[in-house]
Amino acid sequence: MRYEKGRKEASRRRIMEVAADRFRSDGIAASGLAGIMSEAGLTNGAFYPHFKSKAELVRESVAETIDAQSSRLRELLDAGGFDAVIAAYLSPRHRDDPAKGCAAAALLPELAREPIKTRRACADRLHATVREMAQALPPGRGDREDAALGIYATLIGTLQLARAAKGTPLSDRILAAGAEAARTLVEARRG
Repeated sequence: MRYEKGRKEASRRRIMEVAADRFRSDGIAASGLAGIMSEAGLTNGAFYPHFKSKAELVRESVAETIDAQSSRLRELLDAGGFDAVIAAYLSPRHRDDPAKGCAAAALLPELAREPIKTRRACADRLHATVREMAQALPPGRGDREDAALGIYATLIGTLQLARAAKGTPLSDRILAAGAEAARTLVEARRG
């Protein structure tokens, strides 16, 4: 049976979108291929013409998600600088919707257990995000990229802690304290 042009690519894109959302909301280990394929509206057998393994799906979908987040970060930096980034990243909305949020904050512990090829792909993209942040930092003492690493680590760690305490008053306090810490790191560059 012949299918219209572009159908295979559309199916692949749908699998990656569903997988990225599922991985971020439920975790990599808890997201089975059968559930991903069902949600994508495809049969289990339709998986293998697109990906050799779940590991390949993880690598490609998470890498693409980090790339998209990096683009969003650039938009926020251009529109409102680090204040906009901090406000969006450490918002209750971002905390409460991991399926559409930062892949790093949602998946770092699991990504650390993925094959080296996946870890390298994610590290390369995370490094690209840090370089984008570094370029937006004002000149100051010390290395810009090191400062950006500290800011990004503060954002990610704050979001992870706030999600762990979600549903309690502590969660909002964590977001506020982390935002203040991130702003302090940015201001230290202006020193």
